[in-house]
Amino acid sequence: MSTTPPPESESAVAPAPPEPASPDGPFAWFRALGPQGRRAFGGAFGGYGLDSYDYFTLPLTMVAIAAYFGLDSGQTGLLTTVTLVVSAVGGALAGILADRVGRVKALIITVSTYAVFTVACGFAPNYETLLLFRALQGLGFGGEWAVGAILVAEYASAKHRGRTLGGVQSAWAVGWGLAVIVYTLTFEFVDPDTAWRVMFWTGALPALLVIYVRRHVSDAPEAAEVRRKSAEKAPLMGSLAAIFKPGTARVTLFAVLLSTGVQGGYYTLATWVPTYLKTERGLTVVGTGGYLSVLISGAFLGYLTGGVLTDRLGRKNNIALFAFLSALCILAFSQIPKGDNGLLLVVSFPLGFCMSAIFSGFGSFLSELYPTAIRGTGQGFTYNTGRGIGAVFPTLVGFLADSWGVGGALIFGALAYGIAVIALFGLPETRGKELL
Repeated sequence: MSTTPPPESESAVAPAPPEPASPDGPFAWFRALGPQGRRAFGGAFGGYGLDSYDYFTLPLTMVAIAAYFGLDSGQTGLLTTVTLVVSAVGGALAGILADRVGRVKALIITVSTYAVFTVACGFAPNYETLLLFRALQGLGFGGEWAVGAILVAEYASAKHRGRTLGGVQSAWAVGWGLAVIVYTLTFEFVDPDTAWRVMFWTGALPALLVIYVRRHVSDAPEAAEVRRKSAEKAPLMGSLAAIFKPGTARVTLFAVLLSTGVQGGYYTLATWVPTYLKTERGLTVVGTGGYLSVLISGAFLGYLTGGVLTDRLGRKNNIALFAFLSALCILAFSQIPKGDNGLLLVVSFPLGFCMSAIFSGFGSFLSELYPTAIRGTGQGFTYNTGRGIGAVFPTLVGFLADSWGVGGALIFGALAYGIAVIALFGLPETRGKELL
């Protein structure tokens, strides 16, 4: 494969020769990226962490927003649903954009989009406007992960790709943790009617990341060259039709089903656990933050552990293992007697660990399912369409919460993980595959 550097339009940074990497050691995967790959990792890590931060401004403030606008559970759940549904559109568009103009440019556009509309949510005068801004935020939210994951995957070696992308995924827990810290401080010192707005205004942080990415991050030279040659043969590369051609359509459909199950389970928990802790377990703002910190600590370690296991066990085995364990943890978490909050705290750690470890292989798995010319389109479409369809699960919890209770309705999260396991039967194992 050619190693000709990309033209100026592809990158503002001249590619440097990769550094020799030690085959051993816990950070061999990071050394193997080389200088440019490490900068790309930093950009993708920051983008995904701030993506997480901006997303969690809503679940953490839902109780205050519901009180401010006088909303019922169904209406508050719809705020999450519209974000996830529109993210399917945003993800597909960002994937096409990544194939046509490059990974870095697409990353800048997606980060800027979710930052602008997160801040706008803080100025919403009514529920309808908040719903609209949250939907538009979903456009950027949907595209960032797929673009950043592809950017790093194309720098990573086949041997270390799982743990490298697991490292990128761990940024989600970092952003989540930062959001909980800011939430705890904001709601302790600011009136709830204003505090939720302040949370959204802090969503301007990604603007700093955009400056870093523009100055220091470039597309992987070999992947950029493949895209350039593909564009010469097929100027409309990166079209949705390409991922539904014979031989590829089956992979696309089962990848969507896989994403639906995994993300349906995850977002059921991410959306409703803060509300569950405050309304049904009777925890204070500080208490809720404490329980979430245990959950997030488990999530961070889960991402890193899952990254190692997806390289050792294979992509499909890692997902199947943690889908089963995540379903068990949801059932245990939601059925703990109301008087036993100590046991709830204990179960929070494995719940966070398992529901995050399942994601560690996603970046590498979806990247390996598609060739370079349509990788952005394929990964952006499947991951985010699955997220949009999976949004039905947190919505069901919202509409059933008044009659079943939030804890009882969380069972739908466990059912979603069963769908993910079924989808694996239609997908190939890709561990060790070189990206072409």
